[in-house]
Amino acid sequence: MPPRLRSVLSAVLIALSCLLVPFGALAAWASYGLADTGRYVTTMAPLAADPDVREAVAKTVGDGILREVDQRMDVRGVRGSVAPFVHDAVRSFTQTRAFRLAWDTGNRVTHDAILRALRAEDPAEDAGERPVTVDLAPVTAQVKQQLTHDHIPLAARIPVEHTAVPVLQAGEVGRLRKGFHVLEVAGFWLPVAAVVFAVAGIALAVHRRRAVAATALGTALGGALLIFALTVGRTLTLAGLPADVPHPAAAAIYDALTATLRSMSWLLLALGLTVALTTWLTRRLRLPRTTRGHEDSTAPTPAQPPAPTRARA
Repeated sequence: MPPRLRSVLSAVLIALSCLLVPFGALAAWASYGLADTGRYVTTMAPLAADPDVREAVAKTVGDGILREVDQRMDVRGVRGSVAPFVHDAVRSFTQTRAFRLAWDTGNRVTHDAILRALRAEDPAEDAGERPVTVDLAPVTAQVKQQLTHDHIPLAARIPVEHTAVPVLQAGEVGRLRKGFHVLEVAGFWLPVAAVVFAVAGIALAVHRRRAVAATALGTALGGALLIFALTVGRTLTLAGLPADVPHPAAAAIYDALTATLRSMSWLLLALGLTVALTTWLTRRLRLPRTTRGHEDSTAPTPAQPPAPTRARA
């Protein structure tokens, strides 16, 4: 193959590899991080101790309790005096072990329900025709068991009712299912394609040291773009939330969900810069030695005295 054609093919393959790096990292994070129930629950578990999240839960649950009380009995006249006590009681509950158990169980149940709907092979399944709902009875049962174990008064009288809470609307399931299937395929093949293109581009290069350096710099650039995209995405996500959604709690959830992707982005940036710097240093250290050897080989050798002939002897 002519050297010029090899250089062109190598440049194209390396450019494709560097282009696929950020998309492959994003797809792998979404496919193997967010789409795995165990990893998702583990990621969300520390948020049960986050002050902003607990305050948001206390406000949301407290307002829900007050609405239920208003529907069953008229307390609008004393709502202002009752509301602080309700919110304080819920806020105290968020600091207990029962709340952490309910938090983990609720996240697990919700995540399982969404994954079952998205991975359904039959588009005409009920999950595609009706909203995806979550039954809170298992969560209530575990909280009741924990409170009873802690000898909380009247905990045994907590009713365990099957309450269906919608988490996905009917019209969203079909569209999200198609995107989820594409994401599962891309999460595996995009990183593999990026590695194959990089290896092929370096193997075809005429100057492989330059090809390695270019691939490393492209990988570092992809990591930097991911970091920038995460920062911009965080700002846009918080700006697009409704006014009644607590922004500090939403920011904590966003940071927790994207922590793995952020670490992956910094790893790509550091790895790319390290390989590029190592390649440059090895070239600089090898250059003087090669030049010195070249000078020694071109230096004139001293003339050897002629061998004595028989006549001289």
